[in-house]
Amino acid sequence: MVTIAMIGTGYVGSVSGACLADFGNMVVCVDSNREKIESLKKGIIPIFEPGLEDVAVRNIQAKRLSFTTDLSGAVAASEVVFIAVGTPPADDGNADLQYVEAVAREIGRVIEKWTVIVDKSTVPIGTGRKVRTWIQEELTRRGAVAPFEVVSNPEFLREGTAVYDFTHPDRVVIGTESVKARSLMKEVYRPLYLNETPYIETNLESAEMIKYASNAFLALKITFINEVANLCEKTGADVQDVAKAVGKDGRIGSKFLHPGPGYGGSCFPKDTLALARIGKEHGEPMSLIEAAITANERQKLRMIEKIKAEMGDIRGKIIAVLGLAFKQNTDDMRESPAITICERLVESGVRLRLFDPAAMEEAEWRLAGIQDSITFTRSEYEAARGADALVILTPWNQFRNLDLNKIKELLTLPYFFDLRNIYKRGDVERMGLTYVGVGR
Repeated sequence: MVTIAMIGTGYVGSVSGACLADFGNMVVCVDSNREKIESLKKGIIPIFEPGLEDVAVRNIQAKRLSFTTDLSGAVAASEVVFIAVGTPPADDGNADLQYVEAVAREIGRVIEKWTVIVDKSTVPIGTGRKVRTWIQEELTRRGAVAPFEVVSNPEFLREGTAVYDFTHPDRVVIGTESVKARSLMKEVYRPLYLNETPYIETNLESAEMIKYASNAFLALKITFINEVANLCEKTGADVQDVAKAVGKDGRIGSKFLHPGPGYGGSCFPKDTLALARIGKEHGEPMSLIEAAITANERQKLRMIEKIKAEMGDIRGKIIAVLGLAFKQNTDDMRESPAITICERLVESGVRLRLFDPAAMEEAEWRLAGIQDSITFTRSEYEAARGADALVILTPWNQFRNLDLNKIKELLTLPYFFDLRNIYKRGDVERMGLTYVGVGR
């Protein structure tokens, strides 16, 4: 059992804290938001993530998981301190490290004993060294001596399956030059170590690069299949058949070969921008990544073109949009293609009827700029009622088995835009609907 402080109770911090407690560690999660901490103490999780509330409540009851606003006390009582605060993109594309720096300096102002400081946030290459400097500056300022080590331990969580991903990872990356710190980190993840989860033991910079390289490569796969899909439309090929065959190649694999309106979320857009910026700063342009960023933005706009090409003049039309989150099983709309697509549709004179099973609350403020042209509904069928077209943007399971006959009756015009390719063309067209997919 290791005593752990998890600083930051956002997506990464809340999932990591609860799961590390489930591994048998004593974990205290720290946040400056008192109201949020009080809710967490009651087992109320502020994010939509399947299974997380059950894990949190179980470990709160077992007294392995607690919450506080007292950073100083939490750090003093812990052997390992995780920094899991946000690193949003700055205006220039770089990751904004102000919150990481603030926490590192606060740690430097309070540590008294040997402590392992772990960067869990996604941070640019070289941040671990900066964290070490920031902590040491605060120690020097107060005239104190306290040994510490900095470790990079990036997360690889997928929203919607984060609890499973944390407890069944493909690998655990530990970046440090300290044998003692590496040994303690293995104790933190002891259940995974016993289950023979692969451990990647490397230095700080390599661990930081691993996170960016992983996300950038996945973004490239999505961008690649989207561009293949666009070419398929022009040549008469079916991208689903193409992707299935390509994915059978063991060197490639089938994951992330699903065409659609572009990637979004909290990781891929931010991390690709940051990696491109890091490349420029070091005189090594990341041309493939830069091209993927441009192509992803173009893919979102292509969905508008697709709708206009099929329907003609869409000014004055009503369109039902199913799915606003960037992917299923999450309420996260950060960089969701739905934001751009909805805004551009409204700019084209369309009124929208919107529904998402989890993201409606977030959509109210994300789409505040077009609120006069949108109506939030309570179900997929309410959204379709009286609309001239239906557009699927997020492949939630409940959208995969729609009553197509009912949809046909509810729509004023028969346009069915399946922008996630979750239906077979023939099944939709047999109901008298006009089917439009991506790359088909």
